Amino acid sequence: MPAAPTPPTEPEDGAGKRLRINRELTIPRAEIELRASRSSGPGGQHANVTASRVEASFDVLASASLSEAQRARVLARAGPRLVAIAQDERSQARNRELALARLGERLAQALAVPKRRRATRPTTASRERRLASKRRATERKRERRPPEDT
Repeated sequence: MPAAPTPPTEPEDGAGKRLRINRELTIPRAEIELRASRSSGPGGQHANVTASRVEASFDVLASASLSEAQRARVLARAGPRLVAIAQDERSQARNRELALARLGERLAQALAVPKRRRATRPTTASRERRLASKRRATERKRERRPPEDT
């Protein structure tokens, strides 16, 4: 199984980092709550004594990074709290990266504006094909009928 992408982070002016969501939006890591717990994933007995499972959660309502329009869009599409869990690896650090990457993907999907559909008409050729197909079907069924007694 290919490894998941590492979450793109940018150094902040202070000691913290930011999680890049898309070209316009980055979120300070301080707004993302990370919790570690014991994993049910790989590691054998190691998993019984190591808190390698990581849960990253993002409170949409409390975020100062989102504009009002972005906040409304995320609330409508994903709810007030986004959560991503990773317990795929033995290492807590790697699971933290995976959880942050998954959280970023979920937030990016919630923020994505779907492309508007432009109404189109069927082409003349497609109409003619459809009508020809209907005529063939009608003729096929007419040939299956028993002969008429006159």
